[in-house]
Amino acid sequence: MRQPRVWCGVVAVLAAAAVGCGPGGSDSAWSSEAPQGAGGGAGFPVDVTDCEGTRTTVGAPPRAIVTSNASALELLLRLGAGDKVVGTGFPPGKGTLPGELGERALKVPVLSRTVIPKEKLLGSGADLYIDTFASANRGGHGMGDKPTPEEFKAAGITHMYLKSTACPGTAKKPLTDLTPVTEDIRTLGAVTGTGDRAAELVAGMNRKTDAVRKAVGATPEKDRPTYFLFDYDAGTKQPVAVCNRQIAHAVITLAGARNVFADCDDTFRQVGWEDVVAADPDWIQLAVRDRGDAAATEKAFDEARAWMEGNAATRGLKAVKEDRYLRIGSEATTIAGVRNADTVEKIAAALYPSKVKAGR
Repeated sequence: MRQPRVWCGVVAVLAAAAVGCGPGGSDSAWSSEAPQGAGGGAGFPVDVTDCEGTRTTVGAPPRAIVTSNASALELLLRLGAGDKVVGTGFPPGKGTLPGELGERALKVPVLSRTVIPKEKLLGSGADLYIDTFASANRGGHGMGDKPTPEEFKAAGITHMYLKSTACPGTAKKPLTDLTPVTEDIRTLGAVTGTGDRAAELVAGMNRKTDAVRKAVGATPEKDRPTYFLFDYDAGTKQPVAVCNRQIAHAVITLAGARNVFADCDDTFRQVGWEDVVAADPDWIQLAVRDRGDAAATEKAFDEARAWMEGNAATRGLKAVKEDRYLRIGSEATTIAGVRNADTVEKIAAALYPSKVKAGR
């Protein structure tokens, strides 16, 4: 089903913390392997395959990388490969990435505030372009006028996609775990020669999600609380539902909750407030983007809560009447990345306080 055009506009506005309107499911085929033979260094060449199984070979560690937006940039920074990034599109706004990571991200040259123009990308001097946007024939949203495979080759640029953000059209079932994210991390680790660091990041994520799964896994499905992610920044006139192909659905599910829009086979979809009222969620996540200032972000959370309590259609919801809100930023929930595991832990700690403690 087609994703709402307005959502992609909202995502683009979110200061490049955007992910190209959603990930693919765990059936997507991003994988990497280092074949035997002569190459450009230890562990190379590395073969990567995309959502459709098309194989690309990375012959040597990249010297200069361009990222299409902040999600790929964040992963590279966490892997310790940020010094190789020579440019990005959709740059992260202040506060989008935490602490020192955000400071480093702001130093990356900005090739475009939105989609990088084809000519600028081809002339960037990059030898690797990490694309987080689906092309039109992949069942997603083609973002801008992309170079052709022949143009990439002529410019000496290897073009690869992130599984967790660029493959929405290939998902065959709901996304219920963070496998696409951890596979992306391992793939980028292999391609950039930071495999050890990638293994550390994945192990840290798995420790958190495994602990939550162990703590709440025995809870029967019918006893798991229902959950609505209210993306305040997507607008209040018509809510945008997180559907079962979006990484946030996996986050919610891993945390032991039931996404009220779990039957929506999409990444995001516009719904009506009557649909939210009919679902009557047990918990509501007030998801706002980071404003770059703690006080301003808290004010945004306050505004989101006030809207829910002041709106005639939503003030009677069970979660509103019982004051069951979670204040968790949209970036760490809907953007595929390391912080997804932290969000799993935070949600589970709120829903199951006797079983899960956040930040252990």
